[in-house]
This record gives sequence, structure tokens and C-alpha cells, in this order.
Amino acid sequence: LCRLETALAGALVEAGFVQVATPTILARGLLARMGVDENHDLFHQVFWLDRDRCLRPMLAPHLYYVVRDLLRLWETPVGIFEMGSCFRKESQGARHSTEFTMLNLCEFGLPQEDRARRLRELADLVTRTAGVDDYRLEEEDSAVYGGTLDVVSSGGLERGSGSMGPHPLDHAWRITDPWVGIGFGLERLLMAVEGRE
Repeated sequence: LCRLETALAGALVEAGFVQVATPTILARGLLARMGVDENHDLFHQVFWLDRDRCLRPMLAPHLYYVVRDLLRLWETPVGIFEMGSCFRKESQGARHSTEFTMLNLCEFGLPQEDRARRLRELADLVTRTAGVDDYRLEEEDSAVYGGTLDVVSSGGLERGSGSMGPHPLDHAWRITDPWVGIGFGLERLLMAVEGRE
């Protein structure tokens, strides 16, 4: 896992992305901005520390928080990524863990017409760097993002999921720039490399 993280960080920095590190503890309000409230399925998978704080079930809320300020300060496109632990109470069998390592990368300020191409390029960059060549891209529905472009193994195991904006979630963060983002479960990539899917 450490070697994979090092390789991915090197490739993404070389491609012009900036690595960020955000807190593992997430405020309830930031999760709510992602549409995850008491009525959302993911809400019941969250590890709550107290009434207002939880272990992050995803990296996206903090990345939105960071990129909102960077878009005011930097010229576009702005590309950032993070790799870190996420925590969910999983009930979907042996292929899901309560703690897993995510890579989430996003690029804001792209021309609208370039988003789909760029999302495919980023999926290829990550999978190629990880040493995974057995995958296909499938359009799916996501509980948070709606329509996604998923990176799936030939056996049907999801390895990553990508999305594009503008998106209805952007309004809560006051973001208007077109963007692409994709997240990968690093343990899933390692399973593919080691032939253990």
C-alpha cells in the first residue's frame, strides 16, 4: 500500500496535481453539505464520535472545502488529490472493510466539453500507474453523485468511481466551475495487481 501511494503521488504530481492532507475527523455540517443526512443510506454507515463529529466516510467534503479557497487564489485548472483512510460500517460481505484507503483526485476549471475525455484520462493514469490493465468503464448511479463513470474489473468489482460537475452539490460550496473527480479504493487496486479479486 505504501509503495502504491508513493507511485500514485509521483504520477499525479508529475501530471500537475497538488497533494493535500485533510483531517480524519469530519464535522456533521460538512457531511450534510454532501446531502448525507438522517434520511440518507450512507448516514447509517457513519462512525459517529459524538453528536457533531464523525470519522470521515469519504474524502470529498474536505476536498470541496480546500478547493473552494484555491479557486479564488490560483489560475484554473486547479487539480488536487488526497490519499487517506475512510471509515464506513459496511454490511455488504467480505469484500468491504470498515476502514479502507481512498485516493480522490479532482480538477476544477476545465472547459465543459473536455470533462468526459479528462475523466477517462485520469482513470487511465491511475490504473496504469497501479499496474492494472484489466478494467472497463461503466455508467452507474451513485447514492451521492447521481450518474457516475465507474472503473470496474472484468469480474464486476468496482475499483473506482468518477463524476463530473457542475453538480447540484456544488451550490452548498459556492463552486461554479466545471470539474471532474474520481475516487479509487487503493486496496481494491492492490487486489487487482496481486490477482486476488
